[in-house]
Amino acid sequence: MSRPFDEVVLPHLDAAFNYARWLTRSDVEAEEVVQDAYVRALRFFSALRGEDARAWLLAIVRNAYFARGPRHVEVFAALPSEDPGSRADDELDPEALVLQQETVSQVRDALEHLPVDFREAIVLRELEGLSYKEIAAVTSVPIGTVMSRLARARERLLAILKATVEEGVRR
Repeated sequence: MSRPFDEVVLPHLDAAFNYARWLTRSDVEAEEVVQDAYVRALRFFSALRGEDARAWLLAIVRNAYFARGPRHVEVFAALPSEDPGSRADDELDPEALVLQQETVSQVRDALEHLPVDFREAIVLRELEGLSYKEIAAVTSVPIGTVMSRLARARERLLAILKATVEEGVRR
């Protein structure tokens, strides 16, 4: 007997919402995209075999987003301001807390300057923790392309961050 939808797919609701929020830049639109995606996922749940449900769901979220039409294709213009992974650690002293917040802000700004395909690869790998194979499944590109995008995205991100630090030192 196979496991029910709520056991297989619902545990990935947070990842689906975070990814949708990256795509839409709006909590309200992200909720709509996730709702559409979950309706589709429920409808096609019987097609999910031994695949990873998380990658399968994120692919549906991506497709639901792009199916919404051209006004929604301004992908990844900015990081969500309330990313749970970017919250400061309450255990840090005030100076370390300020430094951590500044670093998070610099990385957020640097990510905003990456091309869409690079930013998507970074988000899925570094923030959502997907494997190369899972990213390839979500984005419908070959695994070699995923690897290439990640390598180039990391290089560009590092260059942007170095330039930001150098600019800060000159001030």
